Amino acid sequence: MTFQWKGVMPALTTKFTSDDELDLPLFEKNLEAQLAAGIEGIILGGTLGEASVLTNDEKEQLIKFAIEKVDGKIPVILNIAEGSTRLALEQAELGMEWGVDGLMMLPPMRYVPDHRELVTYFKTVANRTDLPIMIYNNPVDYKTLVTLDAFEELTDCANINAVKESTRDVSNITRMRNRFGERYSILCGVDTLTLEELVAGADGLVAGLVCAFPAETVALYKLIKSGRIAEAIEIYRWFLPLLELDIHVKLVQYIKLAEQQTGIGSEYVRAPRLTLIGEERERILNIINTGIASRPDVSGIIAENVSVIEPA
Repeated sequence: MTFQWKGVMPALTTKFTSDDELDLPLFEKNLEAQLAAGIEGIILGGTLGEASVLTNDEKEQLIKFAIEKVDGKIPVILNIAEGSTRLALEQAELGMEWGVDGLMMLPPMRYVPDHRELVTYFKTVANRTDLPIMIYNNPVDYKTLVTLDAFEELTDCANINAVKESTRDVSNITRMRNRFGERYSILCGVDTLTLEELVAGADGLVAGLVCAFPAETVALYKLIKSGRIAEAIEIYRWFLPLLELDIHVKLVQYIKLAEQQTGIGSEYVRAPRLTLIGEERERILNIINTGIASRPDVSGIIAENVSVIEPA
């Protein structure tokens, strides 16, 4: 599938049953809500997807199920987060076998590479696949910064054509545009910077709270990209307390609890993660339920054929 890295691309959670098995019917229910809202791609096997505790068999089952259900409407992207080049290559090859449309790649896990090692890592994988690749640049959580100089060298790989921008530095979008123009698509990777980074020129967002609030996320994207900033700010102010659940070490538990409360998920996680209890659960529930109680009606925005203003 040929596609553009743009719009809202949820980093979907992996749904589990109370017996710690994949809950594919519940995953399908969430996926249907995402498609109805107008998302433009899904990413599986990321942090929110609890990839580190999934077997390859489970990843295959999840990927193939998703591909069948989206039926060519949107791309299905596999995340690669491995500690060695060999394992990253294996995951890329498996993704191709399973039929994914693209890859999102983190730098090597656990080891912080230098510039040469980092560029070699990405190039080695990119040169073994024709799949389009989005680099996940998140030095805050993963301790490795993909620098502008690294992106300069990665222009040699035509299929490395996007970045999930999670440096927390909004001005990095402008630096990327000034240096590379439209060579790389840029997607905001931090929920709490959605408005700021889309206004700064990001092409879309890889979102977390979209898992529980797909319509509101897509509406926010449409409003910003069509220049209706005042309307977007109103929704963004409502959304921000919920979006802040995405920047916590327990984002998986928090977002899954939000999915449960909106009726398109459950709070079941896989160990070593544990479901929330006590005061923490009540505090997060209060944030979620307060948001749900004052949830804006965005159905009209979703139904509109909104014209996205393209950069000059």
